[in-house]
Amino acid sequence: MGPDINESDWKAMRKLTPVALDRFCQRILAEVASISADGTMSPHQRYLAIHEQIQKRDRDMANAFNDARRSTAIVQLACLRRHELITDAEFAEFSPETREILGRLLGD
Repeated sequence: MGPDINESDWKAMRKLTPVALDRFCQRILAEVASISADGTMSPHQRYLAIHEQIQKRDRDMANAFNDARRSTAIVQLACLRRHELITDAEFAEFSPETREILGRLLGD
């Protein structure tokens, strides 16, 4: 856990979370469709690859979206940025303090 974010950043995050979740789900579905359409693998290999991808993405999704609280918001925002689920314009809506903390966490 990290420091709590301020109220305005918390509200911005709560507003952005459903948008980021939709983006992530669309990306995952595209990945699954690509694996499913890969004719170089047998149906069983495709199934196993899809299963593995879903398990990996479930972990990523849990880290970014589950149990959102002000005390975990910085870490979750870092996950959203790392997965490129927040645009630069959306990121600019956060306070300079929050952007600085995230920049340090992400090595920007």
